[in-house]
Amino acid sequence: MAQAKINAKANEGRFCRSSSMADRSSRLLESLDQLELRVEALREAATAIEQEKEILLEMIHSIQNSQDMRQISDGEREELNLTANRLMGRTLTVEVSVETIRNPQQQESLKHATRIIDEVVNKFLDDLGNAKSHLMSLYSACSSEVPHGPVDQKFQSIVIGCALEDQKKIKRRLETLLRNIENSDKAIKLLEPSKGASSKTLQQNAESRFN
Repeated sequence: MAQAKINAKANEGRFCRSSSMADRSSRLLESLDQLELRVEALREAATAIEQEKEILLEMIHSIQNSQDMRQISDGEREELNLTANRLMGRTLTVEVSVETIRNPQQQESLKHATRIIDEVVNKFLDDLGNAKSHLMSLYSACSSEVPHGPVDQKFQSIVIGCALEDQKKIKRRLETLLRNIENSDKAIKLLEPSKGASSKTLQQNAESRFN
């Protein structure tokens, strides 16, 4: 009888220790789950800052190369460019980097996709119209919407092999390039009647913004 009580006491102690360890493990897991949410929120916030930086730089470039900037006096233009350059310099002081975790296949896919886009960008001066059409087909390959034109199937398969974050960045880069081309086209159409500016010269001015 006494032995039975001793055994029962020992079992009770083991049960208490086991229950305490399970509770502690559960609390730790809950803490890590909460931290994971905060980590993801941090990455999203940093990514948003990265995108805002890109947008600000693009807007500053757009103002510097706008038609309005060409239709003011040299003195006013110089003053505005100084302000724009100051804003650009301050924007560039903001350094935010969100590293994407990739496996070897995703890394190779990203390099391949980047190389294809770079090759198109390098052809801007030679044939802007054809380069724009090529970029449109690349962009359609990244879009989830019904494409309005041809889709580069090979590029699409390459992008699918990239990490999800890289897919979003590739699409954003293509959007930026297409906007820059559109702005350059508008500037060319506005300037040709009044100044007879050549599209070659304007494309050279814009090319520095495309990368």
